[in-house]
Amino acid sequence: MTLASLSPQAALPSPSTAVWQLGPVPIRAYALCIIAGIVLACWVTERRLRQRGVAPGATLDIAVWAVPAGIIGARIYHVVTSPEKYFGAGGDPIKAFAIWEGGLGIWGAVAGGAIGAWIAARQLGIPFGVVADALAPGLPLAQAVGRIGNWFNNELFGGRTTLPWGLQIHRMDPDNPGHALRDDAGQPILEPGLYQPTFLYEALWNLGVVALVLVLDRRLKLGRGRAFALYVMGYTVGRFWIELMRTDEANQILGVRLNVWTAALVFLGALIYFVRVRGPRDYLIPLGPTAATTTPPTSDLSQVDLSERETPARAAAPEGYRVVSEEQYAAWQDTGVVPPATDDDSRPDDGELSGDTSTGDLAETGDLAETGGLAETGGLAETGDEPADDPSAARTDRADATGARPADRDS
Repeated sequence: MTLASLSPQAALPSPSTAVWQLGPVPIRAYALCIIAGIVLACWVTERRLRQRGVAPGATLDIAVWAVPAGIIGARIYHVVTSPEKYFGAGGDPIKAFAIWEGGLGIWGAVAGGAIGAWIAARQLGIPFGVVADALAPGLPLAQAVGRIGNWFNNELFGGRTTLPWGLQIHRMDPDNPGHALRDDAGQPILEPGLYQPTFLYEALWNLGVVALVLVLDRRLKLGRGRAFALYVMGYTVGRFWIELMRTDEANQILGVRLNVWTAALVFLGALIYFVRVRGPRDYLIPLGPTAATTTPPTSDLSQVDLSERETPARAAAPEGYRVVSEEQYAAWQDTGVVPPATDDDSRPDDGELSGDTSTGDLAETGDLAETGGLAETGGLAETGDEPADDPSAARTDRADATGARPADRDS
């Protein structure tokens, strides 16, 4: 008789295998779930950035920085908060780099990813608040998909339960990671009883956070990073009570799991930011020759050179962006004319943008979202702007908003 035969029938079974071999290459279910989550998050973010005027393809430029930085941050958080496995008695410091063996902390992933996204946003010339708000619903969606990987790994479960959705847990083989131990008959061995599927609770909660951010962002038109703060608050509330249900080993402070304290502190910080920060949502209008040559919606079709459409060239990046209000952005979409720069486009108390007109370099000393200065980007906006009737006036408008340096698409 095996442990599996002693366990009651569970409503939620668990996979007995989480790793498959494709020749010499191991294919890990957890890695596949993480990749799928990243793809979904990029898709959502791309759509939201384009709705705010950012050029197509900018999300990939951001992901090039944010994804590796997020993975590094996740690993650093895990190693720092669980050092005994690597630096304690019998620990192996080299194992700290064995990321394929598991051990990623979501807090470090968000922090590291945010740093990477900030670097990319500066290179692209996009206000970081615009990027953060665009990311807000995509991140919890990615986290929900990633939690499916924990199900494959038979990990992150809670205490014993008699609930009808109790979870079967396999006894995993330490000498063969990703595979369950098997009895003499070759059947996978189960731990006795059923367990709380906390990974599932968190996945469902994250989907609720996605809905919360989308609904409130549409109704309140959140800007300046407040949609991202809303995501952080929503996620940490769920993580707080779900973490209290978990029974896996974890470092504790005053008898409480470290992640519980982290969730509480991060929630407090996000709440303070959400309450204190105010301001309208920012929209971006691409500027420069590339954007100006795009035919506006009101132009005469007889003036369109069809030969250029038959052999389209690779889209070049606009010179930069002008940060505008929602009304100005809507007017630009209707007319294709970039609104003239005004004195309200810059705020001396927040610093001003200055550029060297001979080199096009942009020196940032203030908040791009509040100064209304030009910013660079990667890619071509969906709809271009029509040059002003007076070319010298158009150049003056751009100079008033400060010069923009060419976007670096290869970063």
